[in-house]
Amino acid sequence: MKLVILDRDGVINKDSDSFIKNPQEWIPIPGSLEAIALLNQQGFRVAVATNQSGVSRGLFDMATLNAIHDKMHRDLAQVGGRIDAVFYCPHSAETNCDCRKPKPGMVKEIGKRFSVELDTVYAVGDALRDIQAFASCGCKTILVRTGKGEETLHAAELPEHVVVVADLSEAVSYIIAATE
Repeated sequence: MKLVILDRDGVINKDSDSFIKNPQEWIPIPGSLEAIALLNQQGFRVAVATNQSGVSRGLFDMATLNAIHDKMHRDLAQVGGRIDAVFYCPHSAETNCDCRKPKPGMVKEIGKRFSVELDTVYAVGDALRDIQAFASCGCKTILVRTGKGEETLHAAELPEHVVVVADLSEAVSYIIAATE
């Protein structure tokens, strides 16, 4: 099975320092939904791995998070794409849980759920914590310059072998070319 793991905010949709708190604030980055649809057309399954500490901070509840994801699924379906599973960590950093990126718990759970070796999986993120979680699990890691990507590129020492691209569309082109 071919699987790609995507971070949500800053990769698929526009990010916000004040969190995406409702479906109206979930705005896709131009070309991102079509890029996911192209992955699907090429036989890839797609999973999302997203930290959503706004839940534990009381900024939105689980019903609202579900409504945000429903909008994402509906918008994606309109361009012929789909996300097979959404994994999220609702905890704050202070909780010190294993599922919150940069820790590897959520990524490992995706590998188990899809029965794949993570070293065969491409993973795309915009923040250092995404890149660290993906790389620590052996994923083929891609940093997009959208969202926090530009800041991450200039502010941090990236793990070895991280590919840097402009956006999700370019990441998908890279993944498809690398797997043909």
